[in-house]
Parts: sequence; C-alpha cells; structure tokens
Amino acid sequence: MFVRAQRGPLEAPAVVLLHGWIASAGLNWFQAFDALSQRYRVLAPDLRGHGRGIRSWRHFRLEDCADDVAALLRKRRARGAIVVGYSMGGPVAQLVWRRHPELVSGLVLAATSGRPLRNQGFGLAMAGVMEGAALAGRAIGIPALLRRATSLSSDPVVQELRAESLPRWARAEMRRHHVRHLLEAGAELGRYDATDWLGEINVPTSVLVTERDSAIPAEHQLALAKAIRGARIHKIPGGHMSFANPTFGKAIRSAVDSVARRVADRG
Repeated sequence: MFVRAQRGPLEAPAVVLLHGWIASAGLNWFQAFDALSQRYRVLAPDLRGHGRGIRSWRHFRLEDCADDVAALLRKRRARGAIVVGYSMGGPVAQLVWRRHPELVSGLVLAATSGRPLRNQGFGLAMAGVMEGAALAGRAIGIPALLRRATSLSSDPVVQELRAESLPRWARAEMRRHHVRHLLEAGAELGRYDATDWLGEINVPTSVLVTERDSAIPAEHQLALAKAIRGARIHKIPGGHMSFANPTFGKAIRSAVDSVARRVADRG
C-alpha cells in the first residue's frame, strides 16, 4: 500500500486524506499537505487502482478501500483519526466510520455526497457507462476516460480537463492508474447510497461544500450535511476541481480544525 506521510507535531492527531476518482493522493492533496502538516500527522494513501494503489483481481469495491484504510490506521497505531474524503474519498471515509468506528474520531467530507445523483442522471450514467465498459473489457485509455468523466461533470472554472494540458508530474501520476479499476470505481460511485445510515454518524463532522460544483451539485452536498447530526458547513466558491486552487489548503485545514476542536471538547 502506497502512502504519503508527514509527521507533523509530536502527539498531534492523525489526519487521513482520501482522494477522489481518477486522482491520487498527490494530485488531490498537493495544496493541502503543508497546511495540514503544521498541526497534524498526515497519512494520504493511493486508493485501489489509483496511482500506486493496491492492484487486485477482485472487483473494485468502496468497502475494500475502507478496509484498506482501517488496516493502515491499525498498522500506524493511529486510532482516533480524523478521516477526510474528497469526492470518491467521501463515501470511503463514510464507510471507514461505519465499518471501523473505533478508529475514527471525526470526519471531513468535501465535494461529496451520500447518495446517487439520480435526479440529474449522473449516477445512472456513471454506473451504466463504467460498468458496461469494465464488463466488456474495452480498452479505454486514461485520456479518453478523463474526457468521458468531464463530459458527465464539467467544472465551471476548469471546463474540460485534458490530460495533455496537465503538468508532467500530474500526467505521470495518472499513467499509473489501473483503467479497469477506474471503470469499476465509477460504477460503484453511481450506485453508492448511504441515506439509510448517515444519520447514525456520531462523530464531529465538517462538510466542505464546493459551491459551483457541476459533478456533485451544492444541494447534494448540503443534503449530506443536513443528514449528519451536528455537521458544520464550510464553503469554497469553486467547482469540483477546487483541490487544485492555492486557497484549498487553508480551507481544508479550517474544516479539519473545526472537527479537531470538537473532538478535544468531548475529551
């Protein structure tokens, strides 16, 4: 399991950063590492099939990603971690809490949701297109997959993201992806639905809302916050690619700080 780690201050809480679909820990969190490591011990794994993440013959499952994160926390003796999930990382973070609650002291859920986006057809399109391609064994390259994803969810700031326009290091990260896993992950996201149990989440939670998000509209993100008792809302005026903005590190640290204070108040 490949993990980017920064020590942070002695005795600082552990913060686990879970990236989004077709990203990696480096791509998703490069603006946040320095800001967070000033106050926390940071662990940022590449999830299954993404970047240098685990390769398996098994079908990609969000639950397996959550179990991988739990194994990492146990290996690092990092119980009581604040788990931060962006986009696809949001469902994984939710599942880490649900399946391994003893390891999680708080959650930060950014640019994400807890249910399929069926009213816009995004969830159904994602599940159908990606599952069909994976089952058919179609040879879809990363640039084509990126175009397909951005055509389903254009970002108002970035517009269409093209692989050839990315910096060299970002292209190198993306070349490491396992395309079958990405297709299966897209299908999983299209089906994911936690609405029956989101209200059971009982740890301090912050929801970071990307207000101009076309992939996961702000109203879905706000509905996620409403479903979690006591969740606090933080907002950034960007789209689904807000993690690339230089201000993102400050925004995510503010959300993590809010959770950390509430965890400390609980004793």
